Amino acid sequence: MMSIVERELELKLVLSPERSIPVPARLTYRTNDPYAVHIAFHIGSESPVHWTFARELLVEGVFRPCGHGDVRIWPTKVAGRSVICVALTSPDGNALLEVPSAAVTAWVERTLLVVPPGTESDRLGMDEALAELLAPLPADDLWLSDPWTAEESPSQDGEA
Repeated sequence: MMSIVERELELKLVLSPERSIPVPARLTYRTNDPYAVHIAFHIGSESPVHWTFARELLVEGVFRPCGHGDVRIWPTKVAGRSVICVALTSPDGNALLEVPSAAVTAWVERTLLVVPPGTESDRLGMDEALAELLAPLPADDLWLSDPWTAEESPSQDGEA
């Protein structure tokens, strides 16, 4: 059974050190995709902008700087408020977002209660899928049986 942990919140898109704009967003965690977190940014376009990255990156980023490349996360204080900064890089551009620390931390803790760290692979159903893939089918009996009856057995010297 799949469970979903969601949280609507308002982020700040940092345009410059003096200017930022609010961006509504939704954090989503699905137990059928246990290693990932999903963020949908509602920026006034026809459809939201989606980003997916490792849950572990967000878990660590709540406490210390982490990540490299497309997603970097670190905790800091801005104007006396505790925030989590999320820097996103894509071929379309870069974005720096400030996320309320308390809201993200509470949401991350909820995901960790639903799927504790180290148990993610249990949710993937790999053992069940592999067992189903390797399970013999009725037609397999034809391939596993001897195709020659005792009378039709080919001769040992290569003659038919």
